[in-house]
Amino acid sequence: MRDHVRMADDHRHVQEFFTARAAGWDTRFPDDGPAYEAAADSLSLRPGDAVLDIGCGTGRALPALRAAVGPRGTVLGADLTPAMLEAAVRAGRDREGVLLLADAARLPLRSRALDAVFAAGLISHLPHPGPDLAELARVVRPGGRLALFHPVGRAALAARHGRRITEDDLRAEHNLRPLLACSGWRLDSYTDEDDRFLALAVRTP
Repeated sequence: MRDHVRMADDHRHVQEFFTARAAGWDTRFPDDGPAYEAAADSLSLRPGDAVLDIGCGTGRALPALRAAVGPRGTVLGADLTPAMLEAAVRAGRDREGVLLLADAARLPLRSRALDAVFAAGLISHLPHPGPDLAELARVVRPGGRLALFHPVGRAALAARHGRRITEDDLRAEHNLRPLLACSGWRLDSYTDEDDRFLALAVRTP
């Protein structure tokens, strides 16, 4: 029962944070489009593939993911916050994929259903990163890929919020690599630059 209450509190905090920002989300960072496209390309998707944008927000990655998998592919966008999904619909991005109101910890998908997962800005909002990344691994076939992305690097993001990077930063490579390994993923490449953070992982057998 205590775990259920804690999870409800985690969800409420995330939903309150993003509900307050949903309407103006796209206008806050209007120049991020090319970075999203490049990150989506890094998944090396093929026509007909199935991909999930988890924590899709207003769906900024969905057009690039749809272009990669083509009309025969499957594109899903899942988010915990109804207001973000509503903003995605207003932007017309529901035409690029199916939008789901869903929790990353309990995805309504069968095991090994996907070829890849795209996750922009997600990991810092996961209440239980290890189990949540394991749930993403559950729905991806062995050899499938995961892209953990942010349109700016760790230092730039910290400066934006008036903080400094600390050693316990979850996105630091020395923390992220073992976390992924324990969750069914192998970190394949790691980029942390001023204008991009991108960690690519492969689903292990």
